[in-house]
Amino acid sequence: MTAQPPPAAARSAVPGVPADPGEQAYLVLRAVFIVAPVAFGLDKFTGLLADWPTYLAPWIDGLVPGTAQQAMYAVGAVEIIAGIVVAVAPRFGGPLVAAWLAGIILNLLTLGDFYDVALRDVGLLAGAVALTRLAARSPHRPARPTRAHGEDGERRVDERH
Repeated sequence: MTAQPPPAAARSAVPGVPADPGEQAYLVLRAVFIVAPVAFGLDKFTGLLADWPTYLAPWIDGLVPGTAQQAMYAVGAVEIIAGIVVAVAPRFGGPLVAAWLAGIILNLLTLGDFYDVALRDVGLLAGAVALTRLAARSPHRPARPTRAHGEDGERRVDERH
């Protein structure tokens, strides 16, 4: 006896895209939190998108050694690493990005400016928390058929993983 394919309603209309909306949300959030931290991290070294040292609160600049630009290089390295961790282990990368965003929000609020950016980062923080929760719910691996014996002794394929 073989397992039946899922009903048409449970199958995705697009091949390779999961039918489960939660799995789709997980994949979108994971992609965003891989690309965005790496892109913003790389930009800390190039400065194409922003003059990053202007976003550093003076009290933080006073705490870290070196110049504000050198601090931004360190920030960029952390962001690149965070994106890589999301790619490799989203269960750990999600909380890492969420904590990093909380620190960025604190920095921006104490800077006394860029409240609009801080509000945007609150939205990103919510997305990172959602990624963390979705990553915790299942292993996010495609089901692999396993062989097992049925009650009648015949071999059957079990689609569970």
